[in-house]
Amino acid sequence: MIRFLSVIIPLAILAASGAGTWWLLVNRPETKMQEVRPVLVQVEGTRLKKTSFPVVVTSQGMVQPRTQTTLLPEVSAKIVESSSNFKPGGFFEKGEVLMKLDPVDYETAVVVAQAAVAQAESMLAEELAKAEQALENWKALGRSGEPNALAMRKPQVAKAHADVASAKAQVLKAERDLERTTIRAPFAGQVLEQLVDVGQLVTSGTQLAKVFAVDYVEIRLPLPERGMRFLALPENYRDGSESAATANAEVRLNAVMNGKLASWRGRIVRVEGAMDASTRQIIAVAQVDDPYAKRSDGLPPLKVGQFVEAEITGETLQDVYVIPRSAVRAGNEIILISPKNTLRRVLVEPLVSDEKQIVIAANAPKAPQEGEVLCLTPIPFPADGARVDPVIDGKASTVGMAKSDATATKPVPAPKGGPS
Repeated sequence: MIRFLSVIIPLAILAASGAGTWWLLVNRPETKMQEVRPVLVQVEGTRLKKTSFPVVVTSQGMVQPRTQTTLLPEVSAKIVESSSNFKPGGFFEKGEVLMKLDPVDYETAVVVAQAAVAQAESMLAEELAKAEQALENWKALGRSGEPNALAMRKPQVAKAHADVASAKAQVLKAERDLERTTIRAPFAGQVLEQLVDVGQLVTSGTQLAKVFAVDYVEIRLPLPERGMRFLALPENYRDGSESAATANAEVRLNAVMNGKLASWRGRIVRVEGAMDASTRQIIAVAQVDDPYAKRSDGLPPLKVGQFVEAEITGETLQDVYVIPRSAVRAGNEIILISPKNTLRRVLVEPLVSDEKQIVIAANAPKAPQEGEVLCLTPIPFPADGARVDPVIDGKASTVGMAKSDATATKPVPAPKGGPS
């Protein structure tokens, strides 16, 4: 009996397990279908529109005086007087007396020279009288013909005339030296550096001060080659003719002073005749008139040696697209979004560009068409034909999405097995 049960029980268990398995296979649940929707990257876009764009070429440079010189005395003497404006930073006008040297020795020289003139004129009168007397004596002796030059004392008279001219020249020199004891300003300017003061003995060639003119200042601005063609630059030629530009390009100079942005208006007055050796760029010279005038905003004036950033106004471009710099990839590549919400990479050639935007011609052969959608969202690895979910000018794009989703949806069978 025990042996019988030991055989029957395992067989019964196997039969029950087989029957259960068969029942599960026969009565398994129906397979459910699941839809896997595509995962699309949401991007922002904008429709391209033709517009106009005023070209502004940026540059930078340092303010330089139009004239800077060192004052030197032409005579030797002690400084006896100095102007109150003869200090570093002091302003002066053209012809203003900046310094006086001791004039006593030069006043004495004028008197001595004038006395020499009187003596020379006296000797000339005496020689002229002797020449007349010599002529009378020649006639009184009854000689015929013309007397020779020596008999007429012509050499002595000529020497007397030369002595008078020389004495008068010495007077002019003495008076000029006396005038040079007064040091006058050669132009309206400002003292950059004072090198001497009252009581100091100076000689001809001693440096008195370094000064510069203040009627206007100049700024050398290197110009980028791409932006030069849109600027009205003055050009001078060897034959004296000038370029056809009727008006010089306007310049706005910006600098931060006392924590505030200050601006000055200027103009391009000339282009240097040689390219910069280090940058290989053309140098334009901007001029700002009366830089030391008092400003209404209370900011300090434009000073020599100050670093400024320049914005040069050029021509206005028509029928162009202005594209944000953030939407431009390396190599001047942009991404367009097709009506089916797929990506398309396009290479463009900028007319002008800066750190914020680039400008391309709408009529260029490979330029996008007006109304096409520009992708504004940076995409690390865009692929041509990749689908996206765009928001165009603030509105979600639904056109074409339903069709794309329908074609992209695929039934995927659920995993086989028992009910979950």
